[in-house]
Amino acid sequence: MPYSAAADAVLLTHLLLIIYGLLGGLLYFWRAWLALVHFPLAVWISLIEFFNWTCPLTPLEKQLRILAGDGAYSGGFIEHYLIALIYPGGMTRTLALALGVIALGSNLLIYGFILRDGYLRWRRG
Repeated sequence: MPYSAAADAVLLTHLLLIIYGLLGGLLYFWRAWLALVHFPLAVWISLIEFFNWTCPLTPLEKQLRILAGDGAYSGGFIEHYLIALIYPGGMTRTLALALGVIALGSNLLIYGFILRDGYLRWRRG
């Protein structure tokens, strides 16, 4: 049971990191220092998709599921509803590249606004 709960926690963390990686730059407008945390994560997510790397959370979760004696992603709510978001069944190289472009593009847009905001603040003196 503890391994299954730990695997669920890793899965949920994985999902939250993906969401934060895609949109977390927007938190700059709330607390500017969060951009220092977000930017490396956004780069990491894009690199994972572009180079077809495996996020370290994926094998961790799988190992925890094996230790728990669970089947492949069977079980409770988290597995049933969120696995498809994080591990899409039809993941192809083209889809991975598209996800990388989406991650990079959304962050370029967000950081464009951040730079514009900083520039406007600088101009105002």
